[in-house]
Parts: sequence; structure tokens; C-alpha cells
Amino acid sequence: MTSSYLVLTPPGGTDVTHEKTRVIRDGFTLLGFLFPWLWLLAHRLWLHAIAAFLLQGLGGVLMDRPGLWPAGFAITIGTCILAGFEGQNLRIRNLASKGWNEEAVITADSLATAEEIYFSNFETNADGDSMPAPEWERHPPSPRRNGNTTSLGLFGFNGGR
Repeated sequence: MTSSYLVLTPPGGTDVTHEKTRVIRDGFTLLGFLFPWLWLLAHRLWLHAIAAFLLQGLGGVLMDRPGLWPAGFAITIGTCILAGFEGQNLRIRNLASKGWNEEAVITADSLATAEEIYFSNFETNADGDSMPAPEWERHPPSPRRNGNTTSLGLFGFNGGR
């Protein structure tokens, strides 16, 4: 099944290496659904993990009370659903708030394929280190013609076809 993956690079770094780059699948996470606060703790989302733990605890207490079982179940399952569907987004937003850069969105069948697609755009030297991108010479913009220019490139080339 094809998913989209977000590629994040560390803050302030121009070197892109496999160890420092994070590729995160944008979508539902089963472990986040089954174990919300543990999954959030594993990904260092401390405040979200505490909130999920408290909500699930509240849901458990309400389910023990007579007549409040549906409310407790709704809170508990709602926490699971929220962590399952929005957990990856919380990870991405947490890293972005720490200065990580969103470099690309890649559509691929697996994480390994997404990494392969992303890192195939970088040339490597014999040591395996990434080489810097070439500096392209920039020319000043050419003076624009007024009058005969067209939009969207449909016609043109100095008035000829």
C-alpha cells in the first residue's frame, strides 16, 4: 500500500546523512492506537503522553462507576483513536518546533523505498560522504519585452512559431 513519507533534516546542518535524517510515514500508527501513552513516551512527546495517560486513567475510573461505563469507554477509545491517527503528525510538529526542516514529501510503498528515493538524489564520493551541491552561476534577469508576450508558454519565441 502506497503511503506518503515526510523527510526531516536536523536544524542548522547542511550535510545530509542517513543517520541524521528522519523519514516519518504520514498516516495511522497501530502501536499508537493500541498503546497510546507508551508510544508517545517512546517518541519523546512527554506532555502528550501525560495527557493520554491521564485521559485513559479517567476513562478507566469512569468505566468502573455504574452508569458511566459508556462515557469512560468513549474517553478511552477516543484517546486511542486520536493517538493512532494524529501521533505521527505530533512527531512531525514536535521536530519542526525544534528547528528540523521539512525537506520533501515522498510517496512510496515502504520506508526503505522512501529512503532510497530521497537519498538517490545525492551524489556520494568514494568515502560515502555526501558531496555538496554545485554552485550554479546566476545570470541577471533579461529585460522583459512589453506587448507581444504571452502567458503559459503557448506561443512566443520572439513572435515566431
